[in-house]
Amino acid sequence: MVHISEKAWRMEGSKMFVGVDTQVRVDDLMRGIIIQSGNDASVAMAEHIAGSEEAFADMMNQYAEVLGMSNSFFMNASGLDTEMYYNRMSARDLATLARATIENHPEHYAMYKEREFTYNGITQPNRNSLLFRDRNVDGMKTGWTDAAGYCLVASAERDGMRLITVVMGTANEEARAVETQKLLTYGFRYYETHKLYDANQLVSNVKVWSGEQNSVDLGITDEVYITIPRGQAEEMSASMELDEVITAPLEQGQVMGTINVVLEDDLLYQGDVIALQSVERAGIFKRFIDWLTLMFTNLFS
Repeated sequence: MVHISEKAWRMEGSKMFVGVDTQVRVDDLMRGIIIQSGNDASVAMAEHIAGSEEAFADMMNQYAEVLGMSNSFFMNASGLDTEMYYNRMSARDLATLARATIENHPEHYAMYKEREFTYNGITQPNRNSLLFRDRNVDGMKTGWTDAAGYCLVASAERDGMRLITVVMGTANEEARAVETQKLLTYGFRYYETHKLYDANQLVSNVKVWSGEQNSVDLGITDEVYITIPRGQAEEMSASMELDEVITAPLEQGQVMGTINVVLEDDLLYQGDVIALQSVERAGIFKRFIDWLTLMFTNLFS
């Protein structure tokens, strides 16, 4: 349970309408933030997690750096600006955060598609109007300030492909919904998603020197999906960067190099190539034979 401070209760703007000095369940506050855009709920959660809203903003900035959100800075949990300071996020950083939420917190992401939430006897609809217009849309979050205008981060899934869109600076609620719908329609019509690799899929087998086995299978750690313009899948190519000489011992999961997937001149994906099994160091006789072989190979190459 989360205690509601007077500061949280007094928050301006959109509210969940929590009562001062009451105890509220975390799940209710999450829905108050996600569905109702409750600034009171945001501050209450921030104080519960970090002790103060200011300390929570510091945590937000640290996590943003971990995610690679290089054009964001947070001063508070609500996103409201004052005459003294303002919060900052780029469209790309918003998309990065949206993706991390979807991939890393599916149990929370399920809340984003709920159309309404009732708390304290007050029912409020989800402020993302696309949930009522497009069956493919299942999130995410609206926002508004004088400086930022009407904003919407949306996500939709169709035929196994998920898109994330970010619209900022529109004039009103209808405009942000219309512009978002345009982006989603364009994305689903002109782009397609391909699964390139399964987790731990074999991508190559390479020579191992001084090992009990003469070779090792190489693979990719995670599943890899690529979204590209329709009809260009045949133009993609992959290449690996590995050490010229790979010597035992090797541990399963050890990073052996990188794999690059490109489309024309654009790098679409870069990831680690790992050893799919361990290779123990060979006995002294085989190590000596391999050493001689390598020496003569280098001498005549």
